Amino acid sequence: MQIESTQELHAPRERVYACLIDPEILRRCIPGCESLALIGERTYAATLKAGVGSIKGTFKGTVRLEDMRPPEHYRIVVEGRGIVGFAKGSANFDLLEQDGSTLINYSGELQVGGTIAGVGQRIIQAAAKMMAGRFFTALEVEALSEPPVVVGG
Repeated sequence: MQIESTQELHAPRERVYACLIDPEILRRCIPGCESLALIGERTYAATLKAGVGSIKGTFKGTVRLEDMRPPEHYRIVVEGRGIVGFAKGSANFDLLEQDGSTLINYSGELQVGGTIAGVGQRIIQAAAKMMAGRFFTALEVEALSEPPVVVGG
């Protein structure tokens, strides 16, 4: 399943990018993320509670940041498994500065399998869109708060 959209955040591009690569900020912004711990260069072990419809579960997996070109681009790759199935995907983020705000163009793909896939692609896509909206709302709050500390940028 393909996912793409554009989000505008009312914060400078450098601040938004710094937030996008800060693991503690990512943990707070990703809906359902319980933990995000460094296990390798730009690679994190993650625990996430997520669900679609009545099917909910805990997923354990990895989050990896790639192709980093501060402050304009990076790619995120995620993989996770749980009792209700698996999810894996990747997304490219392109950040454009516009009048003190940041436009984030993102595009990616998501694959799910197992019980969770049984709810259907339209419902999964709607849930993914809702989670993305929550993520970007939280990210904007973070970007407008205290300046993040850039770790391993």
